[in-house]
Amino acid sequence: MTKFKQKFPDHFLWGGATAANQLEGAYDQGGKGLSSADMVAYVPKAERSNDHAIEISSERIAQILSGEFNARFPKREGVDFYHRYKEDIALFAEMGFKVFRLSINWARIYPNGDDAQPNEAGLKFYDDVFDELHKYGIEPLVTLAHYETPLGLTQKYNGWASRELVDCFTRYAETVFRRYKDKVKYWITFNEINMMTLSPFTGGGVVIDRAGNKLQTIYQALHHQFVASSLATRLVHEIIPGSRMGCMLARMESYAATCNPEDVRLNQHENQLNLYFTDVHARGEYPKYMDRYFAEHNIVLHKEPGDDELLKQYTVDYVAFSYYMTLTLSVSPEGERAQGNLFGGIRNPYLKASEWGWQIDPTGLRIMLNTMYDRYQKPLFIVENGLGAYDKVEPDGSIHDSYRIDYLRQHIAQMKEAIMDGVELMGYTSWGPIDLVSMSTSEMSKRYGFIYVDLDDDGNGTLNRSKKDSFHWYKKVIASNGEEL
Repeated sequence: MTKFKQKFPDHFLWGGATAANQLEGAYDQGGKGLSSADMVAYVPKAERSNDHAIEISSERIAQILSGEFNARFPKREGVDFYHRYKEDIALFAEMGFKVFRLSINWARIYPNGDDAQPNEAGLKFYDDVFDELHKYGIEPLVTLAHYETPLGLTQKYNGWASRELVDCFTRYAETVFRRYKDKVKYWITFNEINMMTLSPFTGGGVVIDRAGNKLQTIYQALHHQFVASSLATRLVHEIIPGSRMGCMLARMESYAATCNPEDVRLNQHENQLNLYFTDVHARGEYPKYMDRYFAEHNIVLHKEPGDDELLKQYTVDYVAFSYYMTLTLSVSPEGERAQGNLFGGIRNPYLKASEWGWQIDPTGLRIMLNTMYDRYQKPLFIVENGLGAYDKVEPDGSIHDSYRIDYLRQHIAQMKEAIMDGVELMGYTSWGPIDLVSMSTSEMSKRYGFIYVDLDDDGNGTLNRSKKDSFHWYKKVIASNGEEL
């Protein structure tokens, strides 16, 4: 039998992914307004009640704004990409990036979210960044909303809980589409849109203590985001010929812990709740399986006339997602809980885990890619994947991160297997090509990058950049189009 061979596509988009609130810094420069991410404080590990401190209350916002709450806010500082973007992009270019995923900070364009006019200094900053990328032949992949809502919209409307944000967002989207129509053709509306169900403040600037029925508020806010996404998709196709708009999901591929039918049904149900978001974005309608879920949780969505038609007519061009781990699910209370997962699950005895308890499953990526492509028959794009780990700087300045290389090598190998299976895969942007502030814990010691940033959890350091071993390895991967791993 002849062995089936398949290479990565000739124009495969290799690169890395970041978020403005974890990267840029300069939160009070260039006319930028405060955002939801600027309210997230660093909590030392010894003082955390859990691993995640990203949900913010009305009281905490008031304390922060009044100066009563004294803390560090690392997402305000980032790693100073705002001033160092030329240096960083030169390093990305040295690795051979074909694409760089970044987000536009909405509050840098509209400081309060609903201002009469956009902020020219903010628009100019991204002009300069895109020009620098194009200087090296790197395509920008731009996320419109990556865990950042202008704080003014949270205070005025309770974020995406209000229909008012649909108009605010589409005006923002139209502004940047027209401004960057000759510079950006790849777009994403909302980063990991399913985060709304885990942290409404992170996913949509929604302060849940201002809501009545929590689930009702969450799913109504999501409906507003779905509508806004369809409107943005319509706009980008009108304004930028040849542009491509994607949705983005934190994909939680999961397994039943046993062949007990109750475990299998639990796993099916959890998969449906995760794929619900991309079902709406890519298929253009609410899946029938959600009818029962809404009824059993007293959720009644308010839709404006024409909403359903809008969702159906303006579906996304491709489906993007993050993939870090898989989950294992059981109805039995006896399983050991997997540590570090935002999404829960029990420990899978067949998998190793990262230093943060995330279970490492390269084969799960192939399974997920096949599942998603079978379901949607649209191009797929892996826009986040990587290993958060402690990195040690040797006396000579070198950083030997073989564990990161091993992680990425195994996942890229499974991407190739999926392409051989027939999956249409557009590209791969590893998460955090440069060390940045952690989303969930606001720490720096959880590092993902090929590029080391001299900054610690307490904000001390020179911010100097240096190359890890993985930098040189990824450069070879890109140069060989995934053949040399």
